[in-house]
Parts: sequence; C-alpha cells; structure tokens
Amino acid sequence: MKQSIFQIRSNEALTDSVYKMVLEGDTSHITNCGQFVNIQLEGHFLRRPISVCDYDGQTLTIVYKVVGKGTEAMSAMVQGQKLDILTGLGNGYDLTLAGEKPVLLGGGVGVPPMYNLAKKLIALGKEVKVILGFNTGSEIFYEEEFKALGCDVTVTTVDGSYGTKGFVTDALPEEYTYFYTCGPEPMLKAVYRASKTSGQMSFEERMGCGFGACMGCSCKTLTGYKRICKEGPVMKKEEILWEA
Repeated sequence: MKQSIFQIRSNEALTDSVYKMVLEGDTSHITNCGQFVNIQLEGHFLRRPISVCDYDGQTLTIVYKVVGKGTEAMSAMVQGQKLDILTGLGNGYDLTLAGEKPVLLGGGVGVPPMYNLAKKLIALGKEVKVILGFNTGSEIFYEEEFKALGCDVTVTTVDGSYGTKGFVTDALPEEYTYFYTCGPEPMLKAVYRASKTSGQMSFEERMGCGFGACMGCSCKTLTGYKRICKEGPVMKKEEILWEA
C-alpha cells in the first residue's frame, strides 16, 4: 500500500451517472488487476474505495458511479485538481487458473475491473469472452473498449432494450474453462449457481479503512474469516459461504 498524490488528467461522463477519470501519479504499488484504490475527498471523513479499471507506469484509470455526496463531488472535478489516494489495495485476480477460454462477467460498476483483467488475459494468448450486464441500454459503457482489445463481447440488459434480454447468466457460453466476475451480490450468487467451472468473484463492500485495520468488512468463508479489503476483494468460488 502507498499513499500518493495524483493529478487529474481527465474526468468525463460515460452515462448519466457513470464517469471515467484518468489520473497521473505513482502507480508502482498497483501490481494486479482486480485491486482497488481508496480516495480521500475534502470534507468527507471516510475515503472512497474505487476499483482499478486500468493502469500503466504513469496513469491510473477509474470508472465510478455517482451514488452519494462523495462520488458526486468527484464528478465535478476538473483537469489539474489533485487527489490523495491509497494504491495497491486488495489481492486481485489470479490469472494462472484461467485456462484457454475464460469468461469474464461484469455487472454495472463491476464492469471496470474486468477491463485490465481482459487486457492481461489477451496478452497471455487467451480466448476471452466478456459478458457485460446492465439494467437498460442507457446504462451501457465500455462495450467498444472491450471489443478493441479483441474480446468476444456480449451485452445483456434486464429490460431487453439492447443486446440479450436478461442477466449475465443468460449469456453464459456452452464452453469455457474458468470464470471471473464482479458485480452486486445477487449477480454473484446467480453466477455461483449457474457456473459449470471454478472461478473467482470480486465482492463490493462498504469499508472503513480499506487496508485491513478496522475489520469492518470481515466476512465468514469456508476457510475462516476474511477481510474484503485485505484478503479480498477477490475470492475463489470454492471458499464462498453464502448467508441464508
């Protein structure tokens, strides 16, 4: 984990409520896709945990949804403003288990961490299938970005206004070697039940500190208690213990 000052390069709306922010700064502590950052916002006590969408040696890209006062303040920020950010948080995805034909399932704001994961899997020569799930057509983002990587992309919408009508599980292919997913808990439960292979799930959780000190995001698993921010947010399918 490292605390660094990042400068905003750009901040643009992708939909009515989803924004893409590109920042410049020290990304050396971001070592794996699926990790997250924790952002300090003036006037707000707790930092805001946001998943890493993409990164390189100098830039960090986050895609976030306006859901409260903190993210609303972020949406109004402009080029040149600076943010205090903790980087290198969370465990991230294990790419060694992917097999040759992994499928990636992202729902809503669970889509962004799938992007850098897809990029890395493509670089490893994998045949990557991506399924993006939204409620309606106006909420869709990053479809073209995934296609530009060379992924086979399917978009699902609950209301059928675009792509395949239904949920991400309705578009699961017949054959795949492994799955990776991120999204709201009902979606993760559905993927857990519908999937034919092992896989990894990234959980969304409210956090206090974001680096394991406060224990506020602990959850019970088949291998004991784990902190979503530290031992997670990614967990293997076999260790997940769903509450009744």
